[in-house]
Amino acid sequence: MKNKNFGRRDFIRTTGLAAVGATLGPGALRAASPGAPTVAISGAAPAVISAASLPAISGGTPLRTKPWPDWPIWNKVADEPLVVDDLRSGIWSRAALVDQFEKEWGAYIGTQRCLSVVNGTNALITSLLQLGIGGGDEVIVPPYTFIATVAAVLATGAMPVFVDTDVATWQIDPNKIEEKITTKTRAILPVHILGLPADMVKIMAIAKKHGLVVIEDACQAHGAEIGGRKVGSFGDAGCFSFQNSKNLAIGEGGAITSNDNGFMDKCYSYHNYGNPYGSVVGQVNAGTLIAGNKLRFTEYQAAIGIGQLKRLPEQTELRNANAAYLHERLGKIPGVIAYTLTPHVTKAAFHLFPFRYDRDGFKGLSRAAFLKALNAEGIPCSEGYAPLNKMPYLQNAFESKNYKKMYTTAELDIHAFNERNVCPLNDKLCNEEAVWFYQSMLLGTRTDMDDIVNAIQKIHDNADKIKE
Repeated sequence: MKNKNFGRRDFIRTTGLAAVGATLGPGALRAASPGAPTVAISGAAPAVISAASLPAISGGTPLRTKPWPDWPIWNKVADEPLVVDDLRSGIWSRAALVDQFEKEWGAYIGTQRCLSVVNGTNALITSLLQLGIGGGDEVIVPPYTFIATVAAVLATGAMPVFVDTDVATWQIDPNKIEEKITTKTRAILPVHILGLPADMVKIMAIAKKHGLVVIEDACQAHGAEIGGRKVGSFGDAGCFSFQNSKNLAIGEGGAITSNDNGFMDKCYSYHNYGNPYGSVVGQVNAGTLIAGNKLRFTEYQAAIGIGQLKRLPEQTELRNANAAYLHERLGKIPGVIAYTLTPHVTKAAFHLFPFRYDRDGFKGLSRAAFLKALNAEGIPCSEGYAPLNKMPYLQNAFESKNYKKMYTTAELDIHAFNERNVCPLNDKLCNEEAVWFYQSMLLGTRTDMDDIVNAIQKIHDNADKIKE
């Protein structure tokens, strides 16, 4: 049975690419082991298969034993002074460094305002709540994403509505959104999953036509662009994560970006217990004005982020260059189906590098066997997410006291919900096709990229041996 309890962060930890905390999210990993092939034949003697030619999974020599680039990256000389000075100052709660980080991140994304919060999940929850989303509302979401996206919707009391995946782009299919819109639909929550941008041009047009708000989940898409404009600046709100695996890593952390000053004032107030801020004002000495939370960022987190942000543009360019090279070379191997970027994309972030696996191109070799063989060659890889619309957490939410008070018995019928939310293309992507490489691998050299290609070609050429 496939282990769907391992997530992307477990994949990173297991492969040794980064040390991160345990995940709550869906996904799967095939554990690593070694391998590599070549055939030497002399005279009439039986064929001798050298260890270099034999697939590692079959006992041969791994194509690669060299380690991959570490993540996150810490530059002692460049990064430590600001962090150490802050620690020594004793000013650890939100102050000038948080203000500086927000100003720099907002400028990088291209929005007037930015608010840092404790993580990307709470960036989503805060944005949804302050845009008026709550019990009885429907929010359109993709089924191919990390659990945090839908967990945020459920945290507001709203109902997620799943739209199938465009498997060519790996994003929510904008051509299937309108058929899911009802009189209860209040928002669209597109996810720029893997760091590949969703089709914001079509999504924003649909939202405008139907009077819906748009919250961009850009938690994996730092620096991705559509028409030269960064994701996180298109919707009513953009939400980012700075968790340890992300392209800008702080350990934990998140941010909300927007050009709507009134909305951002409400978000600020909410993240600070609901106390007055900006346009969120009341009578003098009225005290706390809205039902809020405590989600404030720390100064030393901001200090780490300021250092990491300096390197992000250059790292993004390198990821894009290596991804383009892989895309071109891997696309020539039968059975490897390269991603397609949505229209108008001028830059992706490549938090993950994906391709779709077609077993027919590998002589019927299963994806699970392919992943094991590729890991054995020294190329860390994962099968990625499980279908998010089919997990027990949904029934658990529907059985909660709050949901029973907000929705009818018919609306909470999990079997009827599942029938309304079938996503067959996403099921096939998750269960048969998806293959991922982690973003830090794209910070390697061209020779490192060749190792990935050569390992996949080696498995392709030896698919029969691996099946045996």
